[in-house]
Amino acid sequence: MPSPILFIIACLIWGSTFWAITLQLGDVPPAVSVVYRFALASAVLFAWCKLRGDSLRLSWRAQRWTIVQGCATFGLSYICTYTSEQYLVSALVAVLFALMVFWNPILNRMILGTPLSSRTWAAGTVSVLGVILLFWQSIGGAMREIVGGGNGHFLLGLILALVATIASSIGNVLVVKVREHDSNVLLTMAWGMLWGTLLVAGWAVANGQPFVLPSSARYWGGLLYLSLFGSVIAFACYFTLIHRLGSGKAVYIGVVTPVISVLLSIRLEDFRPGVVECLGMLVCLASVAWALKGPARALAPASAPAIMEPEPILLKKAS
Repeated sequence: MPSPILFIIACLIWGSTFWAITLQLGDVPPAVSVVYRFALASAVLFAWCKLRGDSLRLSWRAQRWTIVQGCATFGLSYICTYTSEQYLVSALVAVLFALMVFWNPILNRMILGTPLSSRTWAAGTVSVLGVILLFWQSIGGAMREIVGGGNGHFLLGLILALVATIASSIGNVLVVKVREHDSNVLLTMAWGMLWGTLLVAGWAVANGQPFVLPSSARYWGGLLYLSLFGSVIAFACYFTLIHRLGSGKAVYIGVVTPVISVLLSIRLEDFRPGVVECLGMLVCLASVAWALKGPARALAPASAPAIMEPEPILLKKAS
């Protein structure tokens, strides 16, 4: 399939998955929904590899890195993403995930010693200013709510979303270690999703979260879409693009998907950003695009998300 088609498919799917996650909120605990999603996606990937005639075994050297990478990317990141969307509109979580363009090279510098360009530092600083503008009024409203005896759920959602982006970036850095020992992308994805599923399942059991099976067609439609399209097809397109074009170009998907997410939130979630919020999103996304125009070697291999309400402070009650 031509690279432009793969790029469009990944952008459209990942741009819509942040909203699709909201279809699973309410009747089922977020952690349990993550378990259902990646258990199904992992099973599909294992079946795919088996049909191709691949061995499903990994060497221990590859497996140990896959465990850590899977727990970060498909475990911690997604449980934080699902939980954060109980309190934040999905578009805002998507915009925060664009910051992975900066987390990735920073973590590569810390873990692998990869040098950082001055452009990355400058664009990262501008992006932080954009995020501050984006959430300035919302944070102020949440602080007033806390002072007035409220629960401050917005701040919790914001913190969880930021943790999700960092966890995804950690997983991205560790993909390099996995690839050193096994180049089968689909198989290592399958194992990574399995380990992430087991981590989240253990966390859900430890916290007494029930593994309920809702009867809502809305929920099951969202689950199938997120598992098959958001977790299998989109990741396959993305990793194929990295192989063909390199991560420096493939990571532009991270700039396009938040735009799609914002448009969907305006249409489907009654998201009505004010002037300050729009300016913050514009500054944040422009800084990401600026960073991506730097040398490709300054950018780390990236994984997408994956791997993310109401005005004026964008608060949303827990379901």
